[in-house]
Amino acid sequence: MSMLPVVDDEKRARMAARLVEWFLVHKRDLPWRGASPYAVWVSEIMLQQTQVATAIPFFRRFMAHFPTVEALATAPIDEVLKHWAGLGYYARTRNLHSAAQAVVARFGGEVPRTPQEIESLPGIGRYTSGAILSIAYGLPRPLVDANVIRVLSRVFGLRGDPKSTSNQAALWSLAEQLVPDSCPGDFNQGLMELGALICSPAEPKCERCPLLPDCIAGNSSDPSALPEFPPGRSIISVTHSSALIRDNTGRFLIAQRPLHGLWGGLWEFPRVVCDPAETPAEGAARAAREVVGLETLIGAKVGKIKHGVTHHRITLYGFEAQPSSPHPDPTPLDCMAWRWETPESLENYAFSSPQVLLREALRDYLHRELIGDLQPALDIY
Repeated sequence: MSMLPVVDDEKRARMAARLVEWFLVHKRDLPWRGASPYAVWVSEIMLQQTQVATAIPFFRRFMAHFPTVEALATAPIDEVLKHWAGLGYYARTRNLHSAAQAVVARFGGEVPRTPQEIESLPGIGRYTSGAILSIAYGLPRPLVDANVIRVLSRVFGLRGDPKSTSNQAALWSLAEQLVPDSCPGDFNQGLMELGALICSPAEPKCERCPLLPDCIAGNSSDPSALPEFPPGRSIISVTHSSALIRDNTGRFLIAQRPLHGLWGGLWEFPRVVCDPAETPAEGAARAAREVVGLETLIGAKVGKIKHGVTHHRITLYGFEAQPSSPHPDPTPLDCMAWRWETPESLENYAFSSPQVLLREALRDYLHRELIGDLQPALDIY
């Protein structure tokens, strides 16, 4: 069993002082800096799997609608998902909503101050706990995210897969040893900011790094050689197909996905993953049948959307569909609920990113239908 790295007191104090000094001068002006524990918590959840620049406008809108943990806890999940729509990874939203309800019920609306209590909440693990407690409450708790992995791997010359059990233990041990009792929030934010602004994956700006005197990789011939991530997973291409079912009054049928799984709780035009031998048009007919229990006549292609989720590359087709029956009676077979909505009222629902693009394609299709020009269909890549 490998020994965990040990940082001597002198080096620890030197690194903390240099990093905090650098951070206070170079930190970005972000809307959650110096905010309430609740706002720090929301920002940390948003920043999971999301770039800072992308998260900022969502954070501002979200906080305007849910300014307190009580406001979030009492809001319907549909409303919360609507204001999260576009950020992706929607399990984060459902966990945040559930956790807010737990904070109100169990902690009187105050974000917990201990690791044991805060990590008992849905969606809060060791990293998020360390971030909230150090940044919002000034407690010397460690954190390790992708930026911190890169910085610590390079500074201490950690070889091998940083996600391995042994390297994860080493990284957390280093983070715990390094975080100072004074200004731990500034130190932890400094580590993350350094990874974002200076210690970049491909071309680290080592000459501008406050930790360069102590950095093993920075003083080597190839600083970007660390960390040693294994080759990535191969890309998997899949085809999805949606039925844009229109009744004789011009309304469209949408379905709410089950709460768990991809895009859980969001609304969409009934959709399936196409089988290998199935055409997208056949998939649309099956979507209507299997999701909302309707037999339909499939018409023109409304749109073709390309979207990436983790290592999947999704091509989503949308086809106009008419119910076979003059009085369709949808049944929620593979969905939580269904609604008939006018094209204008579709904007009131939280859709996943590819379905938002399909909704835009539908708007374009209806406009072209109105002016008598239905070719070509809108394809969005």
